[in-house]
Amino acid sequence: MTPLSTTPPRDPALHSRWATVLLIAVLLWPLVVLTEFNPAVLFDARSVRSTLRFMASFLPPRSDAEFLGLLLHETWRTVAIATAGLTLAGLIAVPLALGASARLSISALAQPMAAAPFALRSVLRATMVVLRSVPELVWALLFVRVVGLGPTAGVLAIGIAYGGMLGKVYAEILEASDPAPTQALLRNGAGRLQALLFGALPQCAAELVSYTVYRWECAIRASVVLGFVGAGGLGQLLDSAAKMFSGGEVCTILLVFIALVAASDRISAVLRRAMA
Repeated sequence: MTPLSTTPPRDPALHSRWATVLLIAVLLWPLVVLTEFNPAVLFDARSVRSTLRFMASFLPPRSDAEFLGLLLHETWRTVAIATAGLTLAGLIAVPLALGASARLSISALAQPMAAAPFALRSVLRATMVVLRSVPELVWALLFVRVVGLGPTAGVLAIGIAYGGMLGKVYAEILEASDPAPTQALLRNGAGRLQALLFGALPQCAAELVSYTVYRWECAIRASVVLGFVGAGGLGQLLDSAAKMFSGGEVCTILLVFIALVAASDRISAVLRRAMA
């Protein structure tokens, strides 16, 4: 009887895996040099002392009634900026996605596609590229000059930047759906909207809702960042607290911010289960 071998089997792809790791390291090294990335600075004695002093100032978090009342008001303002901005983004994204998606196009049933629909689709896709290429922070800086300080600049910045992002992803989700239902509807005289509602949407609804809620979470984070340029909300409050070296206020604001992101994650999970 042949004894069983106790030697573990050799991974046949071991050499290729190590070669891939080495290649990635070689490609990343010039980028590390270019960015002057030096993690050792974090462990410098002076950096460690500064970090410990800064973290110690966080305790205890500020929790008096006056500050919590102000914090609650700015939290609702942050949620309002994110929600209004995402709503504006949806109003921009849905028409762009419907126009840019070949899956819902009657002209796409013919091969090759007619020149006019192809040109229109290319223009819409280029529009989405332009909208999402400019960061929302830059849009906010522009709108602060136009409409002044306040939440309006934040809503417009999120709406325009996220409109391009949502439009692109919506179009890709629709393109990835099963073409059979939509093509059957289009070949039998249905319009683009009917093909969307009865062909593509039943397949894609859960994914579209999940991504939209994720973008709402991103919009909350973005609205906090936009507060640093005068768009109001938690970001402006956090900026003021940091400039005044009020570690307790900063800690409380960050805890509220973490709670907002956790709540949006739970909302996304509930909606996904409801649509499953």
